[in-house]
Amino acid sequence: MKKIFTTLSVALFLGVAAAPVLAQNVKITPIGSHPGELCANDRAIVFEDPTGVRFLYDPAHNVTGGDDPRLGAIHMVLLSHMHGDHLGDLKLKAPGAGSCANSERVPAPHSTTAEVAAAKNAALVMTRAMSGFVGNKVLAIREGKPVGFCPQTGDATIVPVATVCASQTDLGGVFVAKTADAARGVEISIVYASHVNNAPPALLSEAQRAALRADGAVLEYGPATGFVVKFTNGLTVYLSGDTGIHSEMKTVVNEFHKANLAVLNLGPNPGIFYSGGHAINELIRPASVILTHANEPVTEGGKLRPGSRTAAFMKLLRPPAHLAISGRTMEFDGAGRCVTGCAP
Repeated sequence: MKKIFTTLSVALFLGVAAAPVLAQNVKITPIGSHPGELCANDRAIVFEDPTGVRFLYDPAHNVTGGDDPRLGAIHMVLLSHMHGDHLGDLKLKAPGAGSCANSERVPAPHSTTAEVAAAKNAALVMTRAMSGFVGNKVLAIREGKPVGFCPQTGDATIVPVATVCASQTDLGGVFVAKTADAARGVEISIVYASHVNNAPPALLSEAQRAALRADGAVLEYGPATGFVVKFTNGLTVYLSGDTGIHSEMKTVVNEFHKANLAVLNLGPNPGIFYSGGHAINELIRPASVILTHANEPVTEGGKLRPGSRTAAFMKLLRPPAHLAISGRTMEFDGAGRCVTGCAP
């Protein structure tokens, strides 16, 4: 009897001891066009820190609007650049609408980024040029006061914020968000991306479109960016945005920030399908990588399509590579290792 009691006590102790460990994982949930798949137009991802801080990265064409029930609470919206497939000049008609190769979308006159920020009272974490544009779209939705800078308490913004605000950051800037009762916050640094950053014509005024057409020009909103996000459990995630290979992947992302998880945008432009193997294996060198933005239907029935460009690319990578499957929550520990929810 004593032996049984001892065994039960040990089992209970181990169970209790394991619970806080599970609670320390960062949850990462892709929001795509087709549940259970990684499709051509998929970009958006929700991140949740163990303290409860939650943010949406690049809303894109993947949400049905600010009231999309898949989002839940959103404290911040991160935007890497102004292209329509990231800012969101279109929105998803409904999850599963259209094909995995070409999801069915409808116009989003104010952008999905602004729609989500307005609906969720979220902080805009992006360069000031981009937050100025998105802030004006939020103003058009709400017809209220202009979007101001986020309030700071001890060098951090307490979330949720009372109303939509902007992070007042630019390339190299750092924004810290924390819940009121947390000892530490989530630290978001804006880093360089080798890409252009022109706004989609559909979201510009007719006068601006006409002026641009006259000279065959585009309207740039400063540099395109990526992010390095340091979570409270130690996980440090590099969100590449759309980027070609560049030297700061090694000097800034790897050597300075020491990112141990990379979320890598694929696609033929700007060419990471061709250079990404070297970027991951030799420059960034994360413990794991999540693949998204493939511009092709990567999966069928939730399984990797063997003949896809993504399947060929994955063979080049040394660290474990995980697909950003829509609706599937992955959990990562502080060392950048997937604990649950990941599959190749």
